[in-house]
Amino acid sequence: MLSSSIEFLLNNELITINDVNTNTTVLEYLRNYKNLKGTKEGCASGDCGACTAVIAEMKNNKLKYKSINTCITLLYSLHSKQLLTVEHIESKYLHPVQQSMVDNDGAQCGFCTPGFIMSMYAMHKNKIRPTDSNINRYLSGNLCRCTGYRPIKESLKNLKKYKNLDSDTSKVFKKLKKITSKDVVLNNDGAKFYIHQNLKSFKKDFLKSNNPSLLVGGTDISLDITKKRKNLKEIFYLGQNKDLNYVRVRNNNIYIGAATPINDILGTLKKYYPSFYEMFERYGSEQIRNVASLGGNIGSASPIGDSLPVLISLDATLVLDGIKSRKIAMSNYFVGYRQTKLRKNEFIKEIIIPLKSKNNIHKCYKISKRIDDDISSVFMAINTEIKNNTIKSIKIVCGGMAATPKIAKATVKYLNNKKITYENISKAKLIISKEFSPLSDVRGSKNYRTKIVSNLLDRFWNEYNNKKVTVYDF
Repeated sequence: MLSSSIEFLLNNELITINDVNTNTTVLEYLRNYKNLKGTKEGCASGDCGACTAVIAEMKNNKLKYKSINTCITLLYSLHSKQLLTVEHIESKYLHPVQQSMVDNDGAQCGFCTPGFIMSMYAMHKNKIRPTDSNINRYLSGNLCRCTGYRPIKESLKNLKKYKNLDSDTSKVFKKLKKITSKDVVLNNDGAKFYIHQNLKSFKKDFLKSNNPSLLVGGTDISLDITKKRKNLKEIFYLGQNKDLNYVRVRNNNIYIGAATPINDILGTLKKYYPSFYEMFERYGSEQIRNVASLGGNIGSASPIGDSLPVLISLDATLVLDGIKSRKIAMSNYFVGYRQTKLRKNEFIKEIIIPLKSKNNIHKCYKISKRIDDDISSVFMAINTEIKNNTIKSIKIVCGGMAATPKIAKATVKYLNNKKITYENISKAKLIISKEFSPLSDVRGSKNYRTKIVSNLLDRFWNEYNNKKVTVYDF
């Protein structure tokens, strides 16, 4: 059974809607349709956090809270969720996060303040301890133009002084439970927006589509709307498709549904591939990781997509689906700049990552101008098996050095079955410095990138020998 409209809670108001343009962002809807001007527009690309709001959705019979960038979140993806804005969290009294910001002088010019408040609110609702590392993680996607981070951090650390004024969530839970989880097909002025609950119904509509746009987090596709002013005609939102949202570990493999949010896979990666996990702490921001997916990162086919070199280094396999299902190695998937072997009416269904042996060493190195929420100038992933001080196998994959993520084949060929000595690493540095011919752009010159990939082998050597490494990731 299909529905032709979506339902969601805007703060505590039940909204049923189908007559707004399918390309409308949540930010545009809040400001222009609902006159809720507390949520600001800064970048319209999910970078600054001024537009941050919080969504609550039911997961395992509990409400889960996520901060999101409303500037790149499309309105109809709110189906069956609650959207919380800065106007809502104040009732008779200021909410503790607001009062603490006042008392600790956390607000300066005020433009970015609502976004900070909502990121702090998500942290508060999820009962995250306000340690320095947790604060840095939750606020990494909020930029303060007045350099007011110290008092903002103090505001979070002092939250325990205030009485908890959160309203009863049982009513919200009951309201969300009443919203039926059925497929939605919206048709507005010839444009369609699809929300499917399972793979079978999605494929039925997807295979008939002429120009589908697959949406999960919107970190790329929404920029076509906000920056390029495109009008996307057929949008398939995959964020509620249960057959594309999962993480499973079995048969010595990790299986990840292509639409699974990054934050939902971090626990598994931390257990099996801690370096991959740590890389994702610098991938986007909390708002981005709450919605972005591995499938989306792979699908964009960017030569500086951070997860791509890692997955290639780990010998990951993609399951592609469409008229038929097939598998392809990540190392064979990219054929040119933003070009892949994905066929018409085909989509990424699943990512399969083999589990490493006990002798494997896996490292991820992201070099960017900022530590958090920045695009890489150079990325390197190394996966190697070392026994008796001999490199039995090694894979070195670089991003930002070519039109696609590339294996350093000549360097790998040299190092295979060599003793891991500084002399051999030094020779490998010379080889890798001649193996690529990168472009010069705003993120780094050709010479800079070439020097970086060479020096990263030094870093790997020092870490292997447990030597102290001073790292400047910019």
